[in-house]
Amino acid sequence: MKRVLLILSVLVAMVFGIPESLAQTTVEKIGGQWHLLIDGKPFDIKGATFGYNDDVENYDSYFKDLRSIGVNTIRTWGTDKNTTALLDSAHKYGIKVMLGIWMRHGRPGMEADDSFNYLEDTEGMEAMYYGALNTVETYKDHPAVLTWGVANEVYLNMATDEEKLAYSKLLERICSNIKKQDPNHPITSVEAWTFGLDWWPKYVPSIDIYGLNAYGPGAGLLQAELDKRNIDKPYVITEFGVTGEWDIQATKHGIKLEPSDQEKYEAITTGYRDWIQNKPSCLGVYVFNYADGHDFLSAWLFTHHNGKKRPQYWAIREAYTDQKPINNTPVINSFTLPDSTAKSGDWVPVSLEITDPETDDLDISFHYNQRIGTRIRKSQVNGMEHRGELTKGFEVLIPKEDGAIKVYVNATDSYGNVGIASSAIAIDNGETPVKAYLTAKTTLPFYVYKDGKDLPYVPSAYMGNIDAIGVELEHKSDVHAGTAALKISYNAKDNWYGLGFVDPPNDWGDMLGGYDISGAKKFTFWAKTDSKLQPVTIGFGLIGTDKPYPDSAKKQIEIKLTNKWKQYSINLKKLDLGAIRSGLVLFSQSYNAAHYVLMDEVRFE
Repeated sequence: MKRVLLILSVLVAMVFGIPESLAQTTVEKIGGQWHLLIDGKPFDIKGATFGYNDDVENYDSYFKDLRSIGVNTIRTWGTDKNTTALLDSAHKYGIKVMLGIWMRHGRPGMEADDSFNYLEDTEGMEAMYYGALNTVETYKDHPAVLTWGVANEVYLNMATDEEKLAYSKLLERICSNIKKQDPNHPITSVEAWTFGLDWWPKYVPSIDIYGLNAYGPGAGLLQAELDKRNIDKPYVITEFGVTGEWDIQATKHGIKLEPSDQEKYEAITTGYRDWIQNKPSCLGVYVFNYADGHDFLSAWLFTHHNGKKRPQYWAIREAYTDQKPINNTPVINSFTLPDSTAKSGDWVPVSLEITDPETDDLDISFHYNQRIGTRIRKSQVNGMEHRGELTKGFEVLIPKEDGAIKVYVNATDSYGNVGIASSAIAIDNGETPVKAYLTAKTTLPFYVYKDGKDLPYVPSAYMGNIDAIGVELEHKSDVHAGTAALKISYNAKDNWYGLGFVDPPNDWGDMLGGYDISGAKKFTFWAKTDSKLQPVTIGFGLIGTDKPYPDSAKKQIEIKLTNKWKQYSINLKKLDLGAIRSGLVLFSQSYNAAHYVLMDEVRFE
């Protein structure tokens, strides 16, 4: 009998001050079946990926809720300043954590617009290596840690075998040294579908558990894929749910047809029973995604949308506890739009049939989504004007768009559930559409910076003496308004520097990005410094027309900041704001002393 033991001994009382007996975690193969054991008892992974990382104040309520629906472990994709608090709250409710260690992708893909060169960027690879080991050293003694989840879908987001080989060697270096540093936790590496199986067995033997992201019926084929390759290794399904858009073939007007709410529910309940449980090598599953959102992805795959519970929430509960929903999601039996082409400004009829098992009062709303343009635009869900009522029927107002749009109907009950169905309609305004920008829509005021959270632009465009620049997004000690201010420090006595907040991050105009801020009249911000008079140039727009995707407008002002908060304003008259991809830029220099600049309430209005 083959037996692999991975022993976890945590001195909790000494390190964390939390009284707890020593725990032992093992991965063992017994009687042809792989098992995960804690203190000698089976631990069947009934997991969910966790999407509330930034909402620290409500961690306790989230973990209490997760426990109530049968979840015993969560998965994260990386670590940050909130990780200790997350682990503490998870442990409080008896929930284990697959703690993520992020590794960069070789090209833009499903995850982000980032790209990394594994063939040449040795400095970047060293940063990932030491970052991984530092993560392990920091958290390895926390009792909530179940396993390390190294990387996510990196092979999927690479172009060549040469790059994949270079990445594999780095991954083995990281995993083998984690094993030396922390022999007490198993190591998982995560990949989409089976892309890792062509590389892990040969090049990354230090992985203990294969993490495989699989959606829909494909999850039930993973065991066969391992058997076909003669791989005797345990796996966990690290992301799971209904079939994703990337695998959908059927379309209407070129828009992928989204599964129904019932299909989303049954993918988890029936899928857990038929595709996941009782597979010889499967240790369990993490359903994607215990999170809230208001975009395309949250409507398709999340447990919550706009603060309301989706069928996936109740499906997790039934899969893990065998308990039916306390209150059922409204059922949208049918939702169709005319097959004929519409024009912007038309009112078009909607065919809609909705029932609610508890006969709750229902609130009906309509929304739309574009599936072309920038990453954010493709994800964005916008409201649609509508008129009518359930008993007499509805009409929706076609927005100022051109081409096919995806249209949603949301039915929200009084319990806090929302049922969602979607269709599509083609828009043709009889003229050649202008598609110069294809950027995300905004509403005014549009905040570039406010309290350091949910920033539309990322401070990634460093210029000049970049080694001397420091950025603190949530500076607390001197704030004009709200809870935090932006602090930009320059720690040198000479030379100049610059910083741009851009979208997409780390891009200088080679990728589609930015926001449509048309209609704004002013760009305003509050600012101060720690010196009496510090000359700075502040504004927006950085990327020129020499690049494929420039800012549609640029404007900056030269000012002398003082040590008192003051508001500044830039007039936007006659500027084309259709594609502002650099929402904030700042240039300055040092005059024989280091200094910092504080900014707050940066917005277009």
